[in-house]
Amino acid sequence: MKISTYQMNIIPGQPEQNRNKVADWIAKDCKKNQPDTIVLPEMWTTAYTLSQLDDLADLDNQPTTSFLKELAIKNNINIIGGSFANKKNGQIYNTSIVINRKGELVYEYDKIHLVPMLNEHHYLCGGESAAKVFELEGIKMGLIICYDLRFPELIRPLALEEAEILFIVAEWPSARRHHWRTLQLARAIENQMFVISSNRIGTYDNVNFSGNSMFINPSGDIIKEGSNNEEEILTTTLDFNEVKNMRQNVPVFSSRVPDLYM
Repeated sequence: MKISTYQMNIIPGQPEQNRNKVADWIAKDCKKNQPDTIVLPEMWTTAYTLSQLDDLADLDNQPTTSFLKELAIKNNINIIGGSFANKKNGQIYNTSIVINRKGELVYEYDKIHLVPMLNEHHYLCGGESAAKVFELEGIKMGLIICYDLRFPELIRPLALEEAEILFIVAEWPSARRHHWRTLQLARAIENQMFVISSNRIGTYDNVNFSGNSMFINPSGDIIKEGSNNEEEILTTTLDFNEVKNMRQNVPVFSSRVPDLYM
């Protein structure tokens, strides 16, 4: 499977401009690289304009879901749809969706862990369902959002259900770049899976964002990494035999003794 991840500088508070930007990028990348799947960053429609989200958020997944469905069909691609502010039942959530080539909604997830350092919890509601495994083209996958990366107990069940890729969509700040890189490597190594991330660049509200979007293999080797300050597209073809071989050669899961873990 060939995957492209978009390291994007998001235009704050301008969903329509960001949608146009994404549509242009996808068209160019599909023409040049012909990916099977593309990955967008966290809150890519609005950025972290938290105080404005009551006016800017989608309503019940619209219009972002319809927009991504049309792009998936038009370009014959699967889309890991980053995340977007989404108003449901009077509350605003940080919602991620996955769309397949047919334009079907495969998976939806609301970010569980809200970032106290960015006051996210003052404006958003945390998700109430754990991340789950979904499939694209027969490959089992998982998806988390930014701060979720700090909670390995959310990710381990995905690996136990044989997920072979973990996608991370993020607006991770430069101040904690070392954490961003190290935690992704740890999640790949401990779960013996590919880790693919899409993080934004640029600055908003005095916060500088890290970039450093990454492709990491199940051995914890960095296949490809974005810069810390440039918009770019990273593209790589994955060989899922790497997951199988790593799990056979270092049989972590059969070595577990969960009855002895607290």
